[in-house]
Parts: sequence; structure tokens; C-alpha cells
Amino acid sequence: MALLQSVLCQVLSWKGICLVLNVVATGLVAVAAVWTLKLLVRHAWYTHKLSCFNKPPTHSWLVGHLGQSKSVGIFNNGEEWSRRRRLLTPAFHFDILKNYVAKFNSSANTMHDKWCRLVAEGQTTLEMFDHITLMTLDSLLKCAFSYNSNCQESTSEYVSAIVKLSDLIIDRRQNILHHWDWFYWKTEQGKQFKQALSIVHRFTREVVQKRRALINQQRETEAQSNRTKTPQRKKDFVDIILLSEDEDGQGLSDEEIQAEANTFMFAGHDTTASAICWTLYNLARHSHYQEKCRQEVMDVTQEQDGHEIEWEDLSNLPFTTMCIRESLRLHSPVQAVTRRYTQDMALPEGRTVPQGAICLVSIYGTHHNPAVWTDPHEFNPLRFDPTNAQSRASHAFIPFSSGPRNCIGQKFALAELRVVVALTLLRFRLTPGTNPELGSSSGGVRRLPQLVLRAEGGLWLQLEPLNPPNVKEPLDE
Repeated sequence: MALLQSVLCQVLSWKGICLVLNVVATGLVAVAAVWTLKLLVRHAWYTHKLSCFNKPPTHSWLVGHLGQSKSVGIFNNGEEWSRRRRLLTPAFHFDILKNYVAKFNSSANTMHDKWCRLVAEGQTTLEMFDHITLMTLDSLLKCAFSYNSNCQESTSEYVSAIVKLSDLIIDRRQNILHHWDWFYWKTEQGKQFKQALSIVHRFTREVVQKRRALINQQRETEAQSNRTKTPQRKKDFVDIILLSEDEDGQGLSDEEIQAEANTFMFAGHDTTASAICWTLYNLARHSHYQEKCRQEVMDVTQEQDGHEIEWEDLSNLPFTTMCIRESLRLHSPVQAVTRRYTQDMALPEGRTVPQGAICLVSIYGTHHNPAVWTDPHEFNPLRFDPTNAQSRASHAFIPFSSGPRNCIGQKFALAELRVVVALTLLRFRLTPGTNPELGSSSGGVRRLPQLVLRAEGGLWLQLEPLNPPNVKEPLDE
């Protein structure tokens, strides 16, 4: 006992405390040194392995190429990704997409009605991204949650939170200190991010929980009544993934469904809005292509009342689809994607990309490569004429990425693109416009790569409302 007291007295003495602190500090320094050395060795190894490849110049040895990359890739476990992909695939089946077309029409109609009011009030030149982003959010909320937000006409807390999150993500990438979570969450921007994120998560969580309870209640009712299923409302995105099961009969948890629904909203609204905006811009700059598309749409809809686009009409818009694809080539919403190599990859001329390296695939670079595309900066929809497809490399056109990890929602996006572009051309003639606050500008529109491709100062088009195409003007007597 006396010995223990003696040891404690020595340890708790000032000299003892200093000794303990010194040992702890030395240990921490040693751990930090080993961790730093490991990083330096790893960096040197990759630098040596990749020294055979050309590299862009760096601003300094410390920051390297930080800030020069405009897209961020997200990696997850391969088995987890494969399982989720299989469970999500039914939500993008053609039979499900057919149900969404009416919702695309509805959201586009709301936007066009608003445009007509603004033009009548004298605002003939409008900024496309503001209007079309709200329209795609409105559309996605209907498709994902069967929720009518009315966000195009009034403020929606959920939509405002999504827009806020998108802006904060862009701002965060510009500040190197904000890349560390422990620092970012203490900043004002970090607090705003958490607040907006909680709004989005709360909304999605409540929808998923209520929908799961409704599905379970319907199953119990059908089992008790021992009757065949009664007609139900058309299923939306959340319904489909709630009902999806893997080969073991297991579905996604509520948390997984919430994550996938949020991904659907974030990945779907901004990218599709960008694609629609740039398609309308390219058609506004090429009036002869615009008129050809408009005539094609008029021919398809001349037998229909209300001038809405139906699912069957989409396959009858070949030239409009060619213009959309050419716009996706020229102004891809996503500029690059990243992939991690799971094994060494041998390339020509004796070069090898080592396992573990992260490769950034430049969609913009591929789509504007003169070795792949003739006159790559020219808008030429005829590149996508079916007769020209055979001469094109399989990976020359990759706006939705490529391979097994390509965009699962590309058919959804192309369907919405065709509906909105067709209805817009049916109702408006488009010409290039300028920001009214800046006046005329000879510089043209400059690309602005953010989360998706936008335009510096906005993308302004001048709108001229058209008479309903199938209403014949009275003949002069």
C-alpha cells in the first residue's frame, strides 16, 4: 500500500504530470509522423507510376490541382451498390415512365402559363435556369412522392432547402478549410447546410414512413377480405422502391429509401434543367432547326386536343430527339465523372494505370475532341441521324456516363426532355436574348461549370407566344 501511495505521489506531482504529458505528446507526434510518412510514400509511389502521363500545370506543390476539377465522384461498396441498383431498376421501367409523362405535361403547362403572363406584362426576355429548375423540381416531386408542391407559383420550404443546399455545396468547394467537416460544421455556412438538410430529411422521412404504413394497411385489408386487388392509384418512385425486394426477399430500409429518394431529387432536377435550358438555347440560335422541330411536333399533335405530349408520341419525334442529343453533346450538364481502378489497367505504349488510382473521365473533353467529332464546336443534329451512328465509337457520346455505373435515370431524363422541349416549341418561338440589366453584349454566352453546366449571368431567351397550331385562322372572304 505504501508503495502504491509513493508511485501515485510521484505521478501526480508536477514533475510526474509533465513526464506523462511529454510521453503522450511524443506518442502523438510519432503517430502524426508515421501517418505523414505513409501519405508521402503513397504519393511518391503514385507519382512514379503515373509519371508517363501528361499532367496539367499546378499552381503550387501544396494545393496541386485543387480547384481545377469541377466534378466530384462518390464511391461506395461494390456489393452494396449492385444490390441497390437491382432494387432501383424497376422504378425506371418503361411501364413506370409512361405514368410520368402526364406529370411532365402538367409541370410544363404551369411554367408556360407563367411565361404567357410575364410576356403579356412586357417581360419578353426571361432567364431560363430560374424557371426551368423550378419546373423540374415540381415535376420530380410529383413523380417521386405524388406531391403537388405548387413551387412554380409559391414558396416551398422543401424546394427552397434543395436550392440552398445546391448553392452551399458550390460555395464549400471554393474554400479549402471547408473541406474538413469538423471545421465546416462550426461555420455559418455549415450551420445553414445542416438546417436545410434537416428540412429535406424530415420531408422525405415522413413521406416514406406514411407510404410504408399505407402499403402495409392495404395488404392487411386485402388479406382479411380475401378479395382480388382493387384498382389503386398509379405508383410513384417511392412506391416502387418500397415494394422492391432482392433474391432473398429483403427490401431497402427506410433510411436507404430516404437516401435514394434524395439522390433522385438532387441528381434529377438540376441535370435535367440544365439539359432543357441548353437545348432551347441551341434551338434559339439555329432557327431553321427550331422550325423543323416545331413542324415535327405539330404533325404529331395535330390530332390531339389540348396539345399534350403522350408516351406514344415520344418515338415519333426523331429530329427533335437528334437536336436534344446534339445539345447534350455540346453542352453536357455533367462535365466529368470519376472512377476508381480496381486493378492495374494496361494502356497503349507500355503505360499502366495502377490499382487504386482515381480517373476523371472528361465528358466535355470527349464530346469536344476533334479526333472523335468533326467540327466539335458546331451544333449539328445530323450527327445523330441513325445512318451515322454505325461510324461512331461506342463511348464517343457519354452525357449519362457509360458502363454498368451509368446514370440509371437517363430514360426518365430523355422522356422529360422531349416532352418539355416539344411543348415549348409548340407554344413559343425562341430567339437569343440578353440580360435586361446588362443590355446588349457581344461576348455571347459563357459556360459556367458548377454542380451542372450553367451560364455566366444566366441564360436569357426571348419568347414569342404562338397561336395554337391546330386552330386554323379564318379565311378572308
